[in-house]
Amino acid sequence: MPVIAIVCFLFFNACKSGPDAATAAKEDWQPLFNKKDLSGWDIKIAGYDMNDNFANTFYVKDSVLKVDYSGYEKFIKEFGHIYYKEPFSYYKLKVEYRFYGKQLQGGPDYAYLNSGVMVHSQSAASLSKQQTFPVSLEMQFLASDSLYKRPTGNLCTPGTEVSMHGKPVDAHCIDSRSKNIGPDEWVTAEAVVMGDSIVHHIINGDTVLTYEKPVVSGFFVNSEMNWTTGGFAADSTDWMNKKGLPLTSGYIALQAESHPIEFRKVELLNLQGCMDKKAINYKSYYIKADNAKCKY
Repeated sequence: MPVIAIVCFLFFNACKSGPDAATAAKEDWQPLFNKKDLSGWDIKIAGYDMNDNFANTFYVKDSVLKVDYSGYEKFIKEFGHIYYKEPFSYYKLKVEYRFYGKQLQGGPDYAYLNSGVMVHSQSAASLSKQQTFPVSLEMQFLASDSLYKRPTGNLCTPGTEVSMHGKPVDAHCIDSRSKNIGPDEWVTAEAVVMGDSIVHHIINGDTVLTYEKPVVSGFFVNSEMNWTTGGFAADSTDWMNKKGLPLTSGYIALQAESHPIEFRKVELLNLQGCMDKKAINYKSYYIKADNAKCKY
């Protein structure tokens, strides 16, 4: 090879760095549920120690994560959640779910065809033993039938508060504008979570709810159900001292609230990562820099 060609070749390869545009734009979705078992998840059911999977409430069958109550005789406030092991801050979450079967006897009326996924949640390890719901933002799932017509992809706020159109909202639950969807129908639910700035709920491709500035609330749900109320509330009074602090990150948890539900997909696209274009793991869709993760 001529000397000039060698110099040009070496110069080109020395200067070339980072992925090409197509590679940088390709979305790297991370499956949180492996369709085989509950690896990477922690279970917390009210009244039981962490990872005590009482009555086999959570299990995997035929590549589906099931919330099942066939091992129960009656529901007595065993509200449960299964938490992914890692917290996130800026991300897109995609879940495919459907309700099935009948609500367990003893389940509250409001929990009929009711479940959800919690985002920006406290960790499973930080819940008190009797605590029924984590401090979080709940993307609430509701199904409709011949008697009840309800939207899905709503927001409920255990221990939290959000703003809409620039003003704080004091309602515990806020309805979305989704269509009514029946039980046994698979639903694709997505949450686009941008730290403590803005959150979008998307149902079957339609943005049905948007809110902003999530913070820790002065109450767990309302004045009658405050931080020190037994049962539903977080026992730790430390949360009262966090009133008004922004929710910048947290865990993801799937809910068990007395009606059977199953999940066939739980996956996440992280929007926080290396934003140095020279790095081999640079992604053009990142919106929050974490250049400590850059690889060269």
